[in-house]
Amino acid sequence: MLTAGIEFTVPLTLISFVLGLILAFLTALARLSNIKPLRAIAWFYVWIIRGTPLLVQLFIIFYGLPSVGITINAFPAAVIGFTLSVGAYNSEIIRAAILSVNRGQWEAAAALGLAKAQVMRWVIIPQALRVSVPPLGNSFISLVKDTSLAATITLTELFEVAQEKTATNYEPLWMYAEAAFIYLIFSSILTALQNRLETRFDRYTDR
Repeated sequence: MLTAGIEFTVPLTLISFVLGLILAFLTALARLSNIKPLRAIAWFYVWIIRGTPLLVQLFIIFYGLPSVGITINAFPAAVIGFTLSVGAYNSEIIRAAILSVNRGQWEAAAALGLAKAQVMRWVIIPQALRVSVPPLGNSFISLVKDTSLAATITLTELFEVAQEKTATNYEPLWMYAEAAFIYLIFSSILTALQNRLETRFDRYTDR
């Protein structure tokens, strides 16, 4: 199970979160855009993903799309599903963080002659980043645990291995307890890293 966690669960989490974070940032910017069609598309995407269960989304991607001639292997299907989920939920975190920056920051930067893109890059995003780090860290830790849903689409990750072993040794209590313990180890390590990252951000922004 530990091997499966390292070979599949960890890469699945990292790839999905990084891609999801990029998608979340673009979606947040689209939600804040003055272009109405762009705002509408971003809103619709967030509405669909947040309003439907992640398990159903994975089933549509892996089991549903082949009926229209689109077949995706288990790992990329899981990456797509988790990326879309991370992108939708984290876009709201990033959007809220950007909106939390005082409007006076925009006005002061504009008074200095900075373009809107420069204001966003050098003034707003650094401040929003500090606000968004804790909830984004929590989202990352939650994603580690959510990857167990990939077992439902035949991906041989940590939880799938636990199910396979349970089917052969008929000891579900110990197998699932061991799987839970491994997830707990991963989550604890990530929580410690998150705390260190938050501390470094606090020191940097307090200067």
